[in-house]
Amino acid sequence: MAVRLQLAIDAPEHFALIPRVGRYFDIIEVGTPVLKRFGLAAISTVRELGADTPVLADTKTADGGSLEAEMVFAAGAAMMTVLAHASPATRRDTDEVARRYGREVVLDTILDGELDVEPLLDGRAPQDVWLALHSPSDARRAGLGNEDHIDRVAQRRARGFRVSLAGGIGRANLARALEVAPDIVVIGSGVTEATDPEGEAAWIRAQVDLSTPGT
Repeated sequence: MAVRLQLAIDAPEHFALIPRVGRYFDIIEVGTPVLKRFGLAAISTVRELGADTPVLADTKTADGGSLEAEMVFAAGAAMMTVLAHASPATRRDTDEVARRYGREVVLDTILDGELDVEPLLDGRAPQDVWLALHSPSDARRAGLGNEDHIDRVAQRRARGFRVSLAGGIGRANLARALEVAPDIVVIGSGVTEATDPEGEAAWIRAQVDLSTPGT
């Protein structure tokens, strides 16, 4: 299966990049800071700018799962995130709403990459569960980040989970990220802070396509 590319939009000025680079991505993420600043309007704005490219709302939901899911899915998001450390009740409530809308929930392990993921199944098959292996941006900026999240992809994929890989992925480590074959690779500052965002997005897209037989 082809790797999907996700663009993370985390600042107001990134909206202007979507018409320029959106065509290179399969999913556009409305990042948590943008959601907090602009609310649900950010979802509809990204959908309009991105020519209806599927939108992930990075809500990082920790509680109130059904309420937040109703809001973001009704606003047009195709996916949303829930913290993997949220209660089982929150995970179940969010999933129930997602199923009703025909949308998907991604469980973000940002707080604990070594988390025991088996309880996250909640009675489902692994292939029905999305895990985000996520390296925190603050830790990376503080020089405390690493690439352990890349190393964990193969293990989670072997168990059957669908895996989204996020945090610090760009030109320097893209080849390594593609080697472990996540289902989704999330690119943020690698494009949004590039000197030539459009050129960088085109290059990343080309590398992803080259890594996938038949593309």
